Amino acid sequence: MNLKSILGTVAALAFTATAATAEIKIGFAAEAYPPFTAKNSAGEWEGWEVDMKDALCAAMEEECVVVDVAWDGIIPALLGGKIDAIIASMSITDERKETINFSDKYYNTPAVLVAPKSMDIGPDSIGGKIVGVQVSTIHQNYAEKHFGDATIKSYSTFDEHNQDLVAGRVDAVVADSLAFSEFLKATPDMEVKAELIDEEIFGPGAGVGLRKEDTELADKFNAAIKQIREDGTYEEISKKYFDFDIYGG
Repeated sequence: MNLKSILGTVAALAFTATAATAEIKIGFAAEAYPPFTAKNSAGEWEGWEVDMKDALCAAMEEECVVVDVAWDGIIPALLGGKIDAIIASMSITDERKETINFSDKYYNTPAVLVAPKSMDIGPDSIGGKIVGVQVSTIHQNYAEKHFGDATIKSYSTFDEHNQDLVAGRVDAVVADSLAFSEFLKATPDMEVKAELIDEEIFGPGAGVGLRKEDTELADKFNAAIKQIREDGTYEEISKKYFDFDIYGG
């Protein structure tokens, strides 16, 4: 074997070894978002979406590593190669699809308006009120589109706008209904005032965010979602957290 052939073989072996040991870098939003993602006292991620990530990676037979990224920088992190996929309750919307690709949906729950029980407020009586939303979310998009006669106040995290709601610095907040579940249990003077509907803004549900060129990885995630739905893994994980079908219609 000549030198050129030897070098070619070495390069091929090196490429194969690299490919075999490559990890898929999964981007989690650094901000806690229970019951989907949150860190426990040991600093470890836990929650429904954490278990779902583990199941998807197992179904794909891929090694995955979690990378914490601030929510408002998570798409730039994907496009810049810091992460390979976003699993962070990111809704599939036409606006986001202009920049990135998505897997099939892996859950879908409605958005809601939450406010104090004592307040007479709803989507049709929001004028002059202050509404809190998390920045760079579909909930911010909804509020800006439908609540033009209200003051929209954006926050870096879900917890921050909830804290201001309790403190009376905002009159109402808009976010995912399921994400509100623990907050409403702990804050009995708050309630859901309305379920919010706008298919154009909210899309069909949450999917794995991916770079447009990573079509093979998208196919793998889609096959994995299908597999865990069919083999019972999805239901087994979900029943630990929810008493209803989070997948949605």
